[in-house]
Amino acid sequence: MLTLVTGCRGRVGSTLVSLLHRGGHAVRAASRDPAGLSLPAGVPAVACDLGDPTTFAAALEGVGSVFLYAEPSHVDDFLAAARTAGVGHIVLLSSSAVLTPDAASNPIAVSHHAVEEALTASPLTTTLLRPGAFAGNAYQWSAAFRGGHPVALPYPLSQTSPIDETDVAEAALAVLTDTRFQGAAYHLTGPESLTATEQVELLAAASGTPVTVNAVSPEAWKESVSSFVPAEIAEGLLGYWAATDGSPAEVTGDTEKLTGSPARTFAAWAAEHAATFRA
Repeated sequence: MLTLVTGCRGRVGSTLVSLLHRGGHAVRAASRDPAGLSLPAGVPAVACDLGDPTTFAAALEGVGSVFLYAEPSHVDDFLAAARTAGVGHIVLLSSSAVLTPDAASNPIAVSHHAVEEALTASPLTTTLLRPGAFAGNAYQWSAAFRGGHPVALPYPLSQTSPIDETDVAEAALAVLTDTRFQGAAYHLTGPESLTATEQVELLAAASGTPVTVNAVSPEAWKESVSSFVPAEIAEGLLGYWAATDGSPAEVTGDTEKLTGSPARTFAAWAAEHAATFRA
């Protein structure tokens, strides 16, 4: 069965393509601009812009399953094209943010919630992957590390259970290739709850770069990221961090259930990516 993987410029999508190909599964890599993709030899690429329905039919031709990113603008058109093409199973990269009471309006959750609603209303078999914070979110601190500056944190004791993107890709591989796991929702987390300060400390230890944490006001942080983080997203992040300030994050067993291995630790992720954080 041919699997279409959308969003192959992302860390999860690109890793999933490699995993499927390595396992001998037929896979087609999709991106808005497929020409720039770096793919394993023999993996075909196709243009599929989830914001442009005219690209759907060709991308879905002959496809049996889809790994889908949560872009709500034309999701109904995509699902109609998928049904026409004979797709039987869609795996959505959603977010644990949909588990919050205000998911329909929360700026972090709203796009994922909308796509989940469309998928669950369709007759297609749907599997929902709901990862929490990605370990790779720590890249936001790399400039401070390399520049020898303190890491500015509006809520230094806010806790998450960061998950390695490779674990998310391996979970996706499992639900795409093993029917036992299909048609359910999974809350994917890393193996432990860590404060933002603890994550910075683990990165400092792995990279050998001494870095301190500077507690700043939410207003100061929002201003500092205003040139590249939309205001509504910044507000959503601040609200999330405030709600989790001093509160341990949930840790589930879903990652290990799907992958068959314990979730990778943030310390291991920090060691693997230490070069990015060296001054």
